[in-house]
Amino acid sequence: MRRDFFLKGGRESGRETGGYVPDGTVQPGERKPPSPTKASRAKWVLFISAIFYLLLASYYGSILAFMGRYLIVSHPLRKADLVVCLSGRNIERGLASADVYKAGYAAKVFMAREMPPDGYSILRERGITYPETVDLLKRMLVALGIPDSALIVSENPVKGTFEEAMVVRRYVRRHGLHSLILVTSPTHARRAWLTFRRVFKEDSVWIGVHPTPYSRFNPQDWWTQRRYLKEVTLEYQKLLYYLLMNRL
Repeated sequence: MRRDFFLKGGRESGRETGGYVPDGTVQPGERKPPSPTKASRAKWVLFISAIFYLLLASYYGSILAFMGRYLIVSHPLRKADLVVCLSGRNIERGLASADVYKAGYAAKVFMAREMPPDGYSILRERGITYPETVDLLKRMLVALGIPDSALIVSENPVKGTFEEAMVVRRYVRRHGLHSLILVTSPTHARRAWLTFRRVFKEDSVWIGVHPTPYSRFNPQDWWTQRRYLKEVTLEYQKLLYYLLMNRL
């Protein structure tokens, strides 16, 4: 009898003795136990998520500060053929452009027209003169000591940084220039530099970036101010868009 028990195998011998020998088969009404592999995977996911949360909670200030610093690109100023005062935030960028010009780093300042607001053409049709943003910028630069003859304004308006870079490239090629100083806001510096570098990749043109010192943006605490929180968030969205559109 004992010899037959070992010869017949676990399942059959289990029936004879009334015991239960597991064979991996799920009986009716029984629930299959969870897979060891899935269970361990779920534990790892929970563990990694907990570590990530703790790191974020502990170092979120450092992470956000790095995000702010990443947007800023700054090159040492040197003699160039042209200062490009990028459109937008005219006061802070215009002040810095005037400083660069008056310090003797370039003899010309280029400004691109922005797209006029809705209804602007109707005002002109009715004979009403209303200054464009580039007109206001030009008045300010003249008041800051830059002669009108040193100011260059694009003929056609641009919709964004990429189009602005294309307009500048046409001017540079037409006049045989070889170096540019881009004046812009700190949060816009990275995208401006990458965009111009992409547009000018086939040209032997040196491109330097000078973020305006007249901005109050501080990479160490920008998230505490609603204005810069919105500005940085939007800038990263634009960086992603430019990357997907192959503009960087």
